[in-house]
Amino acid sequence: MKPEQLFSGLEPLMLDSHLGGSSANPQGAAWHVGNYLMSMDRALLLFDFDAAGSLLNANANFLAAVGYTREEALTLRHDMLCDSMDEGKGIVSGEQIGARLRGGKHFSGTCRYRKKDGSSLWIEATYLPMTDETGQVARVSVISRRSIADAERQEEIRLLMLGINETGNAVAVSGCDGRIVYVNDGFQRMLGFSRSDAVNQDLGELLAGGRPDSGTREELHRRIACREGYHKDVLVYDSSGKPLWVSVMANSVFDERGTLVNIVDVLTDITPTKVHEVLQRRVLQAMVNEASVVEVMNMVCREVERLAPEVVATVVRVDEAGLLRPLAAPSLPQAYADALEGVAIGPQVGACGTSAYLGRPVIVPDIATDPLWDDYRHLPLPDDIKACWSSPIKSSDGRVIGTFGFYFRERRLPDDFHHRLVDVCVYLCALALEREEARARIRQLAFYDELTGLPNRNLLLAQAEQAIARAEPERKRVAVLFLDLDRFKQVNDTLGHPIGDALLRDVAQRLRRLARPTDIVGRLSGDEFVMLMPEFEHGRLTAAAEHILVALAQPFSVGGITLNPSVSIGISVFPENGRDMDTLLRHADMAMYQAKTAGRNRISFFSAEMNRQAQERLALEAALRDALEAKALRLHYQPQVGLKNGSLYGVEALARWCHPTLGEISPARFVPLAEECGLIGDLGDWALREACSQLAIWRNNGLRVPSVSVNLSATNFHNLNLPRMIAATLAEFGLAPADLMLEITEGVVLDATAGTLRTIAELHRLGVRLSMDDFGTGYSSLGHLRRLIVDELKLDRSFVQGLESDDAARALTSAVIRIGESLSLPVVAEGVENEEQRRFLIEQGCAAGQGFLFSPPLPAGDLEEWLRGRG
Repeated sequence: MKPEQLFSGLEPLMLDSHLGGSSANPQGAAWHVGNYLMSMDRALLLFDFDAAGSLLNANANFLAAVGYTREEALTLRHDMLCDSMDEGKGIVSGEQIGARLRGGKHFSGTCRYRKKDGSSLWIEATYLPMTDETGQVARVSVISRRSIADAERQEEIRLLMLGINETGNAVAVSGCDGRIVYVNDGFQRMLGFSRSDAVNQDLGELLAGGRPDSGTREELHRRIACREGYHKDVLVYDSSGKPLWVSVMANSVFDERGTLVNIVDVLTDITPTKVHEVLQRRVLQAMVNEASVVEVMNMVCREVERLAPEVVATVVRVDEAGLLRPLAAPSLPQAYADALEGVAIGPQVGACGTSAYLGRPVIVPDIATDPLWDDYRHLPLPDDIKACWSSPIKSSDGRVIGTFGFYFRERRLPDDFHHRLVDVCVYLCALALEREEARARIRQLAFYDELTGLPNRNLLLAQAEQAIARAEPERKRVAVLFLDLDRFKQVNDTLGHPIGDALLRDVAQRLRRLARPTDIVGRLSGDEFVMLMPEFEHGRLTAAAEHILVALAQPFSVGGITLNPSVSIGISVFPENGRDMDTLLRHADMAMYQAKTAGRNRISFFSAEMNRQAQERLALEAALRDALEAKALRLHYQPQVGLKNGSLYGVEALARWCHPTLGEISPARFVPLAEECGLIGDLGDWALREACSQLAIWRNNGLRVPSVSVNLSATNFHNLNLPRMIAATLAEFGLAPADLMLEITEGVVLDATAGTLRTIAELHRLGVRLSMDDFGTGYSSLGHLRRLIVDELKLDRSFVQGLESDDAARALTSAVIRIGESLSLPVVAEGVENEEQRRFLIEQGCAAGQGFLFSPPLPAGDLEEWLRGRG
């Protein structure tokens, strides 16, 4: 393009401006103009475009500057080349400049042109509109030159971009529609999104992490409406979905008409401080609200898992014995958490146990292969837990009081974000655990006896009042046992207070072991203790008190010295002896002094009636002991008869006791007494030996008695020597094992421990037969029957008594006999009293019966006559 072609419309202006307006020498003037235009063409960047913005002409300088060929340039429009125009008062939109030029007004300013390679070129330019003969703007000529400050401007731009891209902040520029048009390099470093990922995306949508319920999207959308600027801490998610806390500063850019043009966002990563702030605020608030340490630890774990969804967080306390006690593991499988309970810390106890033992963090990126998990990897691996990182939680004095654990469902190491979380959480967990220790210590001092660790008077009275309040609406009874050691002052005076204190501690430990889970044990003062027994059975209270009396009389070894203390016990009962704890305690104290007055090592009831019953029971127990020692008990024998042929099936030995002054005492009374006071074993042994001796006598007298049945309790089967003792007894009296039938009750079935089952198995191998007594009356007999080796079932008399009129009794009796048939076991019916019962039992296939229809229980001599009378 020739200069005169480009600037043909500018010649008059040029002449007027640069040649002084003289036309005396037109030829010379033209020569000067031509030379001037060629000089301009060499020095300036020149181009023009039509009213629609299409490029018409451009000189070589301009083409070289923007990097296009002439042919390429002529296909472009002005808005494709120029994207920014600044006349010194701020950025002016292209539409505004276009309107000005179409109105015939020129424009001068700094323009940013887009080069072919995408880079920018800043040029000082003047836009001159040219009109046609109708006065309409037909074309716009642009005279531009490289700015004198172009190099400085380029350096300024370079430094500006350097500052933007190398900052630690993420910068995003969005258009008025909220969609991103530019992000700096820091945006990718911080959030992982490249420019191509970010451009044309809504910032809130991009950083919401695809979470439909995320508040990120809504929060960042608010910044668009904030004309005065926006500053907020927002939880966002990077390209991998990891959460970050960022401080967002957004500034809106408006044009001269106040229209929003751009939004500039600067995001600063504040994750460490924000995580600390959020967690600390929540933990401290929970502690202020008196939340338990378990609640606080669960809150910490859940918050961590919200911030890092790939993590399963746990908190484990380490007790004074070095055992692990899980406090919080909301997302850990419950079976795994339960398996950690009570595990001792050590050098190869997974991650948590090892971390607690070593006092330093332990990272295990692969549980499946790490030797620390040799004994424990079977716990996490089935639940797809593959890596673990545990950090010790230490108190202010350096003790390891717990561990904070991260579990991962993939083989991996923790990243920087995980380290930040753990640093914060370990500190907060230590704070909460130390506070709990302090509170526990304060509670201990306020409510527990420092010497024995039992509840002190304050706590004891409070717990007692609660127990009474629970019992009153349901009309239940509560017993108060006041215990005082006998002659304790002599221990202190002769052996010293350290020995006395040690004895009190040992007594407290024994009382703890003797108490039921529902009982309350406390120390009032000195050698005075109280046991509160809610919901006791009336018949068992004396037995329970006796048991305590006997247990505390057992020797204590204290400081190398053996002591044999005794205790006096006073008992009062709610509501008979008082309706509040103060009254009950006072009355129990009075009863205790009655026990001491009566000779110590005794039980005394405040109630005259209960005291009478207790004294009667104690007297009966003493009499039973004397009767066993003097062999004053005797056996009666009741025959068992085959129902089909009337032959003798066997005899059952039944204990009888006739007291010299009390007369006949029912087995229903003295057998439970023997169980409660620990005499049942001696009673069983006596009955076995007596029955075997009598069977041998009958046989020597020519009487054919097939076998003798003896009732034994569960206590007898606890004796591992029972099979040897029976074998020796049988041998002594010349009897075969099959001559003896042992009747076992449901108590044996319910108490079928490994030792009991072993004893029963040995008796079976010996050849001694077993009969299941009262079969069908206990809820668990059927469930346990398969575990026991029995040879006979006994139908309880309660079924037999209703056979004449009770359809249910008939059905149950028939069912028991059918069970016996299916197991090939004979059934013996108890309590047969009439022919109708006998006929029904025969019809059902019952093997044998016993009862008054045949004979009552008889002394040995009378039974011998009965047998001879049958021929």
